[in-house]
This record gives sequence, structure tokens and C-alpha cells, in this order.
Amino acid sequence: MIHIIAESESLITELNSLLVIMLIAVIAPLAVGFLRLKVAEVVILIGLGIIAGPELLDLIQLDDSISLLSQLGLGFLFFFAGLELQPDAIQGRYGKLAAIGWGSTLLVAGIATVILEYAGLIEDFIGFAIVLTSTALGTLLPVFRDSGELDTPFGKFFMGAGAIGEFGPILAISLFLSSMSSFESIMSLVAMAVIAFIAAKIPKWLGGERMHSLLLSGQFSSSQTPMRITILFLVGLLAVAASLGLDVVLGAFIAGIIFRLYAPTGAENAMSLKVEGIGFGFLIPIFFVVSGVNIDIKSIIEDPLPMFVVVALLLIARGLPQFFIYRKAIPVVRDRVRFSLYVATALPIIVAVTTVQVDAGIMSSADAATLVGAGAFSVLLFPLMAYLIGRNKSPAEL
Repeated sequence: MIHIIAESESLITELNSLLVIMLIAVIAPLAVGFLRLKVAEVVILIGLGIIAGPELLDLIQLDDSISLLSQLGLGFLFFFAGLELQPDAIQGRYGKLAAIGWGSTLLVAGIATVILEYAGLIEDFIGFAIVLTSTALGTLLPVFRDSGELDTPFGKFFMGAGAIGEFGPILAISLFLSSMSSFESIMSLVAMAVIAFIAAKIPKWLGGERMHSLLLSGQFSSSQTPMRITILFLVGLLAVAASLGLDVVLGAFIAGIIFRLYAPTGAENAMSLKVEGIGFGFLIPIFFVVSGVNIDIKSIIEDPLPMFVVVALLLIARGLPQFFIYRKAIPVVRDRVRFSLYVATALPIIVAVTTVQVDAGIMSSADAATLVGAGAFSVLLFPLMAYLIGRNKSPAEL
């Protein structure tokens, strides 16, 4: 009897926490719409998560169920990043400039972290360096879609830079932040590549055109076969990545790329809308709210300077090199400033890095709060600055 009562109380706590999270998820877009706020919705989600978290109102209690939903939300965020990735955005001129840009960022980030570690200001050299090389591609995709710039040359340059700015750090997390040896990490990445290749070939092996017709016939029926297969791919590759000791976001990113391969011709957009309903309508908001709940806001308030230093370093290490590297590709200075601001925007990778390092006991919760706070601030400030700089410009100018 006591056991049943305890389970009932636990369920009530979980449901109440989920209720508050979903209330925040509803308030955020309404606030942006009614108040005409020129900020990314994610900032509202994180901010309200901080307020509802244990540091202030203590309305949300994080347990295994909420944490799992949050991890799935993070997975969906990277899934959509892989889904939106156009092959030509990482090929030819787009891919070459993106690779040079990320390599330059890696060099600047390495120098900056060496100086900071030598000065005794940081302890986690590798984690901090990875943070400075990331770009919040998944977070900014809705901004580019809404502005109509996603399919422009400007958008493709960003997609290339953003893809490498997410995939590069993901690989770095798997190689350098894993508890495995370097050899084991490389073997895990090779195994992941083989499994991803096999997964991408399965639809063709199952019958090609016949498979496509079956998917089309089940698209609008109660079976929702394409949706079930999509979720199977996503969760399956998340589980595979986790089982191999890799970060789950790697599996999610690959799942998004594979989705484009097996989606029936003409049905991709309809299927994408359904998947977006689950992702952006439910799981992704949970991830951002939970990210806010996990921020140690008191440590930031007591000493905000480190957070602003990290924000500046994101702009210097990730944004500044792009301004010079893309000078011919994006000749208009105003557009190049906007581009640099977008590329310097970071958050999901920061959350992934800090989660791994805090769980491993390498990074303190205060340092993690500083990094996540800096990422959230970059999501608030950099896209807003880019919007203000380019608000009088038509996307067709590029």
C-alpha cells in the first residue's frame, strides 16, 4: 500500500512538472507573437525554465522521465539539422569555405583556451575549445526558414558553415570527451558509419519502388507507417550511438540525413511536417526548458563577468574568422557581419558538452552554468543584432 502511494505521488510530481513545462512551451510563442518580440523563441523557453527551476520558483522537478524526454528533444533538434542539410551546401565552394572557416575557428579556439588554461581561468581545456567551435544550426533553421533566406546563396553558405559547426564538434565530443580510449572511440565511429550506411541502404534492399508505394499508401492512414519508420530510425540510431559510447546527437544528425533518402518522392514535405509536429510541438521545447532549469543562475548572478567573456570569445573565435574568409563569397560588409553573427550563435552543442563533462566530474556546475548561459545569451543577442543590421534588406539582394 505504501509502495502504491509513493508511486502515485511520484507520478503526480512528474505530471505537474510536465504540465509546467508545456505551459511554458505554449507561453513562449504567444509572447513572441503578441508582444512582437524580435528574439528567438528558444530564449523565452530557457528564461522561463530558469524562473520555474529550483533556483527560483521550484515548480519543475527533474526526474528520469523528464530527462529522457529532454534527450529526445535534443535528438530531434539535431535530426532536423541533418534533415535540412542540402548536399550542395557541403560540396564545392560552400563546403570548402565552411571547412576553412571551421579550421580557422579551431585554431583561434585552441590558442584562446591555451591562454586561459595557462592563466588558471579554466580547467576543462578540451571541453571549452569544443564549445567555441560550435554553431547552433538546428536552433537557427526556423529563423532562416521564416525569413526566406534558407534557399538563397546566403542561406546555403550558412547551412555549410552550420553543418560543419555542428558535425565537427559532435565528432570531437565522441573522440575526446568519451570515457573510452582514442582507439576505442575511433572504432566506435567506424562502427557507427557502417551501421548508418546499412540503414541508408535498407529501403533500397526492401524493394525500392514497392517500398515507396507502401509508404505512400500508409502516409494518410491510421497506421502512419512513414511516421513509425521515421521514429524507428531516429530512436534506433540514438540507441546505437549511446550503445557505442558516442554522443546521441551524432545518431540523430545521421538519422536526419537518412530520412531524406527513404522519404517517398513528393511526400517528404508532408512527412516532415508531421515529424516537426512531434519535435517542435512537444519534445524540443522540453529540451530548452530543461536546459534553463539546469542553469545555476545564482552563480551567474554572483559573478556574471565569466559569462560575458565566453560570449565575446564565441564572437571572436567562431564569428570573426568567417568575416574575413567569406569576404569574396559575401562581398557586402553588412551581410558578412550578419553571417558572422549567425555562425557564432551556439547552444545545443554547449549543452551536450557541459552535460557530458559535469556527469564525468570534470566540469563544475558553476562553469557549466556559465557556458550554457553564454550560449543562451548568444542565441538572444547575435540573431537579434543580425536582424537589426539586415532588416531593411531583401533576401533577394544576395
